[in-house]
Amino acid sequence: MGYINVKLYAPHVGHVPEDQVGIFAAPTGLEGCVPKSSRDILEGARTIAVVGASRDRRKAGGSVPEGLQRRGFRVIPINPYAQELFGERVYRSLLDVPEKVDIVDVFRPAPDTPEIARQAAAIGAGALWLQLDIRSDEARRIAEAAGMDYVEDECTGVVASLYRIRKTAA
Repeated sequence: MGYINVKLYAPHVGHVPEDQVGIFAAPTGLEGCVPKSSRDILEGARTIAVVGASRDRRKAGGSVPEGLQRRGFRVIPINPYAQELFGERVYRSLLDVPEKVDIVDVFRPAPDTPEIARQAAAIGAGALWLQLDIRSDEARRIAEAAGMDYVEDECTGVVASLYRIRKTAA
């Protein structure tokens, strides 16, 4: 919870002892209004479902999840055409994932993201994260209505590297 500490100057009141001036430990009320930063979201996550995971390491959907794994994240690949990626079982849809997902990391075109957002909401994901150059007002509305954190046009790999985010074994 955020707090403000304000000193007031009120000459018409006369002398006020220093310890009685101001507003102390007053909640700002912004906790529910100010979205978490991408750094906060990634630092708070352990399990990341990657929609659009790729076997091609030259594509972001192949290299970024692999890098997140090396940093200690649990990566769950989502791809309807693969059986195994990054040494992990691949699921055809988010709706097939049997475990809790902290972040749904999306490597699909913007027109696909509203349906992905609906699936992320259905499984109770904590956040929807659209990779670089992917933006969607509709996906944002769906995610926010479901109470998920939302990031767009940012790379999980870049944020993890920039802030040196690593996960250790539980």
